Amino acid sequence: MAGFAPRAHAQYVGQISSIVMDARTGAVLSQSSPDLQRYPASLTKLMTLYLAFKGLRTGQITLDQTVPVSAHAASMEPSKLGLVPGTYLTVEQAILGLVTKSANDAACALGELLGGGSEDRFADLMTGQARALGMTRTTFRNASGLPDPDQMTSARDLALLTRQIITEFPEYYHYFSVPAFYFHGRQVPNHDPMLRIYPGADGLKTGYTAIAGRNLVTSAIRDNVRLIGVVLGARSNPQRSAIMASILDDGFRDEGVADVRRPLVLA
Repeated sequence: MAGFAPRAHAQYVGQISSIVMDARTGAVLSQSSPDLQRYPASLTKLMTLYLAFKGLRTGQITLDQTVPVSAHAASMEPSKLGLVPGTYLTVEQAILGLVTKSANDAACALGELLGGGSEDRFADLMTGQARALGMTRTTFRNASGLPDPDQMTSARDLALLTRQIITEFPEYYHYFSVPAFYFHGRQVPNHDPMLRIYPGADGLKTGYTAIAGRNLVTSAIRDNVRLIGVVLGARSNPQRSAIMASILDDGFRDEGVADVRRPLVLA
């Protein structure tokens, strides 16, 4: 995007970008700096998962298919599952690793599988898919969301992607609400606090790097109304959760849905 200086984006931490969208209609109920280009951090994995779901739908991959772990994938910085080069995990284990622990090694391995052995090639596929979905302010450079100065998105683009995941792949959406899964004998819990503290929330994804701030995408359903919320650039996890809860509450009120009492932890 001409005129943007990606390396200066660290100044946006603490400046919130947000949006609330009706998942059924696509109507935007509220927004704040929704088109400001931001670092996605691990919200990148929503596109990795979208392309995995697309691969499952088309038969390119299967849930029980083995995913080889390359030295490159194993070298990813935490958060990670601790995958060892030369070993394997299944596609379903990789998906669960992404939605629960936000595992960068699993994301890279899955990206390499879908990209024909190359994470760079997969990143090109990610960006191409983003353009096809109308995500005009998004560029991907890796499968995980680990820092790259050229990897950018916006709150609006992430809402568009999330709506597409929900509407296009309802058979796979349930993965986002998994509270934990077992991997090699140990329990891997889900990082997403909204699953525990916000009534009606049933997924999707957290993200954090020092330069991105605390990011969050949440979908919640009440009285057959499903909303999508995106919060980017919060300074702390409690602030991120509180802002998300507040904008979703406002969105449900706008849709005529009665308030639901929620835990005081968000006060």
